[in-house]
Formats: sequence, structure tokens, C-alpha cells
Amino acid sequence: MHLGATLRLLRVDAGLSLRDLARRIGVSSAYLSRVENGVDAPPTPERLTAIARELDVPPALLMDVANRVSPYVAGYLEEVPGAGALFLEIARRRLSGGQLARVRDFLDAEFPVRGTRTDTPVPPLAPLLAPERMVLQLSCSGWDDVLDVVAERLASGRPGVDAALLVKGLRERGEESSCAVGSGVAVPHAFMPGLAPAAALVTLAKPLKGDTPDGQPLRLVVAALDGGHGSVRLVRLAHVARLAAYGLADRLMELRQPAQVLSALSELEALR
Repeated sequence: MHLGATLRLLRVDAGLSLRDLARRIGVSSAYLSRVENGVDAPPTPERLTAIARELDVPPALLMDVANRVSPYVAGYLEEVPGAGALFLEIARRRLSGGQLARVRDFLDAEFPVRGTRTDTPVPPLAPLLAPERMVLQLSCSGWDDVLDVVAERLASGRPGVDAALLVKGLRERGEESSCAVGSGVAVPHAFMPGLAPAAALVTLAKPLKGDTPDGQPLRLVVAALDGGHGSVRLVRLAHVARLAAYGLADRLMELRQPAQVLSALSELEALR
């Protein structure tokens, strides 16, 4: 997974220059540029937390993309070493996302967390999709074909949404910052004021080679259309990047029915 591509995508969409974000988290713009370009290793969990706060996204999202352990988890394991044995038992049983959600429900009922959650909620992707906005095993000749397909699907049935204008918006956002987040996934996105959020999903019959951050060809495209520029929009993009890090493309590539895609996605999102 390529954390730097996700950081660049979120930073540009947040309207922050490289210099601005570097100054806010107390690093040089040269260092942050190296991270975004994959030259330097992912930042420490503490620095990732600082970046997440400046972007107004939950730190756990960036931790997952970077495959880092949260300082909170690491501190807890040091304080209560026996908790590690429980984690091992969960891993040994290979609990699915749905099963882990049941464990969390039990914990919430038996051991409720004191206080309130301050992180921005992570909006699920599955409810934004619909069978008519999915194209599975698409055969196409290039990226422009993909944009045409997702724009048509996002515009279909939505009065006032012009597919040609949407393609233009998707292309312009991609020119500001690549929408490829690694692991074979791209997240083209556009904004049209006043619209309810929606998403389209395309799997490719033949992967598209191109300038991806980790060198993996594109296999899966999740296109997002939103009507606002608030933090929820950035959280959604970061969430898709996390799903990519979880192996979203691998899980969906062989599926042939939209219902199967929604089921697999819901399972993966159970513990978002």
C-alpha cells in the first residue's frame, strides 16, 4: 500500500499546500514531499496522528493505510500485557468482519466507553452504491473510457446532473492530484453543490497499466460524487484508501453479481 498517494490526495482536496501542511505538523516540506512520493518510510504513528488532525480525519484511517499500530493500542498492550493473548485468540479463530462486529456489540453492551467519541464518523461506502451503479468486469481501452462509464452511472436518474460535465469534473480533480491510491484501486471524485453523495464501482476485466503509486495496474475504480467540501468528504476518501489497503480489489475482482459485491463490501466495512 502507498500511504503517500493517500496523503497527497487528502491534502490537495483539503486545499492545503505542501508547505502549509508541513508547517502545521512541524516538519520540512522536503520531508513531506518525500513521504508523499514514497521515498521515505511512512511517518511515525504520532506524526500520522498530527497529520490526521490537520486534515480532520480519524487518525485510525491513516494508521490502517500505513499499516501502523495506533499509539493507544501499543500503550494499552504495554499496560495490560494479557490483552495480547486475546488478540492472538481472535487471530487464531480468523473472525470475519461481521463476527468482530458482534464482539464489539458485546463489548459496548457489557463495557460501555465513558465519554463521547470525538472522531469524525466514518461513513460506509456500501449504502452509496446501487446495483445500477456497478459495472463488473468492464472491458475498456483506457482511463477515459472508465471515466465515461462511471460518470454515466452517477448521472443516471439524477435530474440536473450532466454526465459530460461530471466527466470534466472528475478529470480536473485527477489533474490536481492522482486518484490512484495503490493496491490496484483508484478513487476519482467530483463535487456538485447540493447533491446527496453517491458512488459508482467498476471492476476491470483487464487491468489498466498507468502511473500508479505502487506500480500495480488499476483493477478497481470507486468513483464518488458529493455535494459538499466538508470533512465527511475527506473521511470517505480516506476510508476507500483503507479498504484498498485491506485488499478490496482482491476481494471483488472475481465477483459477477452486484449483490455479491455489496455483501463483500459490507463485510469488509463491518468494523469501520
